[in-house]
Amino acid sequence: MSTPEDRSVLSLPSPGPDLELRYGDHPDAVVDVRFGGGPAATRPLVVFVHGGFWRPAYDRVHVRPLTAALADAGWTTAALEYRRVPGRPDDTVDDVAAAIRHLATAPELAGRCDGRLLLAGHSAGGHLVLQAAVDRRVPELAGVVALAPVADLALAEELALDGDAVRAFLGGPAAGRPDLDPVRQPDPASPVTIVHGTADDIVPLALARSYGVAHPATRLVEVDGGHFVVIDPRSAAWPDLLAALSAS
Repeated sequence: MSTPEDRSVLSLPSPGPDLELRYGDHPDAVVDVRFGGGPAATRPLVVFVHGGFWRPAYDRVHVRPLTAALADAGWTTAALEYRRVPGRPDDTVDDVAAAIRHLATAPELAGRCDGRLLLAGHSAGGHLVLQAAVDRRVPELAGVVALAPVADLALAEELALDGDAVRAFLGGPAAGRPDLDPVRQPDPASPVTIVHGTADDIVPLALARSYGVAHPATRLVEVDGGHFVVIDPRSAAWPDLLAALSAS
């Protein structure tokens, strides 16, 4: 019998961002920036993309405990928001690319990081950063760290994850949009690390392993626990996330 997923990290109290940036005109074109201390100025900016199966009910606020902990660990972070409209996946992908481009030259970040961009994302956000890694509109990346990513849309659809979330996101079958399926994309130019819980019942480890087969240069770190341990600063997997960021 599966152990219920511990979702408590989603409701941990955390402070608001240090700065809010806009990258476009629509209401979701916003980025929460949190300044890191210590070595942050000599490290890449961590551009973080939240999860929630691309659904409008989930936004960037739930990753504030993670970004607060990363700031304490010496990383400046930019947690971006994006449009989450069922059946309009191109809006989502376009927003992620636009936000990354904006952050690459944002003067407000000068001196707060070393000018490089390190993408990280959880769950559906993991899918989006893997997709961004092969998007020609996105500038050069220092690396990609995908946490429990929906890395194989066709397999996720086959497993009917989260009530057929893939079909809801795409507005049709995964087979109709191979251009949005990371496992079917070319190898990314930047190094990719996936950190995934072995007991993840929300996005099974099989999706990460499938991506690794398609892209053998991927570094897959399997950790004990479920879907949320990879974004929980209190978990035993937290050092694995910090190590993945530092190795990029």
